[in-house]
Amino acid sequence: MSTLEQIETLKARMGKSIIGQEAVIDRLLIGVLANGNLLLEGLPGLAKTRAVKALAKNLECAYSRIQFTPDLLPADVTGTEMYFQSEDGGQFKFQPGPIFANVVLADEINRAPAKVQAALLEAMEERQVTVAGTTHKMDPLFMVLATQNPVEQEGTYPLPEAQMDRFLMHVRIDYPSLADEVEVIRLVRGEEQAALGDEAKSGAAEKADPIAQQVVFDARREIATLHCAEAMETYMATLVQATRTPSDFSADLAKWIEIGASPRGSLALDRCARAHAWMEGRDYVDPKDVQAIAPDVLRHRLTLSYEAQGTGVSADQVVAEVLSVVALP
Repeated sequence: MSTLEQIETLKARMGKSIIGQEAVIDRLLIGVLANGNLLLEGLPGLAKTRAVKALAKNLECAYSRIQFTPDLLPADVTGTEMYFQSEDGGQFKFQPGPIFANVVLADEINRAPAKVQAALLEAMEERQVTVAGTTHKMDPLFMVLATQNPVEQEGTYPLPEAQMDRFLMHVRIDYPSLADEVEVIRLVRGEEQAALGDEAKSGAAEKADPIAQQVVFDARREIATLHCAEAMETYMATLVQATRTPSDFSADLAKWIEIGASPRGSLALDRCARAHAWMEGRDYVDPKDVQAIAPDVLRHRLTLSYEAQGTGVSADQVVAEVLSVVALP
């Protein structure tokens, strides 16, 4: 199979255990292909953790889960130097923490205090951690998939802007449709019946080899060669520029935006648009690729004004306005 066909196989396998969240599956795959970190936000029970586990299960990778709590320490994430005694004497050895995996689920990331959030910054951006003056590199395939609940208040810590900016995309998960929820009931009931029945037979019937990591690296090389016209590059840069100088584009944007997106926004648009175009089977970037991923790339990079917050204007509405006022190439 071609590289694209293998990625489509991965998508199909994930879709068997995640019902009604096709957009979330697409964003997870774009995150893998674009080599970025994702923030998944949604109410409890909307399959945020399940989606990440489905990715890790069907991809050849090391998976770890970190449950963020108010008493979590940085060393609980990165690892620490430990003293070992032997016949030849004692020495300190580095014991890697759960951050040393290919797919890292940071569950309820907004429940950890600032010190732990700071410990993630180096790993997310530099793909390395420094402990006791020694730098430890992450594997070539490494991504942090963080989840948070938008309605939690007690015992939560808002993520700092610098950390939010390091997430390639901020993906929001909504309730499934009625038909999809019926399918969810049937899916979970079937899983429970299989667990209570002959697990050996049911497992053998469904077991398939995970997609190799090399497929991801091959896909990244193909995506890097995709054609992106100069007009498309200007279009993406103009979208970001509209968030910084909103008064030049729209009176509404001028009232709604306090601080615009950083240059990471332009870079994220480029990377995600190329990955989206590749998954659509094209060898060039089209405006609809940029428009498809713009809300996920920009919604967490905007600081809304008090007026926007007071009148109930959401970041998605602001991004929609940006897309409407910037001319297509």
